[in-house]
Amino acid sequence: METSTPIVAATGVRKTYDTGTVRVEALRGVDLTLARGEMVAVMGPSGCGKTTLLNCLSGLDAIDGGDVVIEGVSLADMSDRARTDYRAHRMGFVFQYYNLMPVLTAVENVELPLLVARVGAREARRRALAALELVGLPNRADHVPDELSGGQRQRVTIARALVNDPAIVWADEPTGDLDSANAEEITALLRRLNLERGLTLLIVTHDLTVGHATDRIIRMVDGAVADPGLVAVT
Repeated sequence: METSTPIVAATGVRKTYDTGTVRVEALRGVDLTLARGEMVAVMGPSGCGKTTLLNCLSGLDAIDGGDVVIEGVSLADMSDRARTDYRAHRMGFVFQYYNLMPVLTAVENVELPLLVARVGAREARRRALAALELVGLPNRADHVPDELSGGQRQRVTIARALVNDPAIVWADEPTGDLDSANAEEITALLRRLNLERGLTLLIVTHDLTVGHATDRIIRMVDGAVADPGLVAVT
């Protein structure tokens, strides 16, 4: 694992949700760094700000204070178009409920980000098939999500996250909708990809088994980092 230059550096990050009647400080001055090639879990009680942190670090949500620097560039210095392009080319996302298009086959779901990024159809298909091979699903390329198990759907989601060869993958409860056997398989797959490809991963999770598979556990309480670096026990 390469640790010299952080791939992500957050300083004093604040995020507030104001409905007009209720004002919630979701993030209260969060400081953290992620090393390139590091696999990190963010853990804490429900409502502590874990998913908000992921969304703000990845640029999906705007922040109200502080700064987020990824690969040496502040998200605040990027235009909306630049942030969108950066996410498309340098980031991958894995969600609890897959977010797969039900009418598309596995390979069509995986190649979709490439087509959106204006990659040619033939090259997009080649890379999508290679990504499915990487996650062990080459024989399910032509199956739609309803024909796949939960574990297989999550592998398709991971293949989609990897298809653009991202610098970092953000995962929000990637095992939350899986039984224990499939959760263990997905956790092992993420760890293997991290080790073999030097992939940087930030994983929001309630699952201590997932946390223990990572390099480091960041613990959050009430919108703040309570512990930035408890070394996971493996």
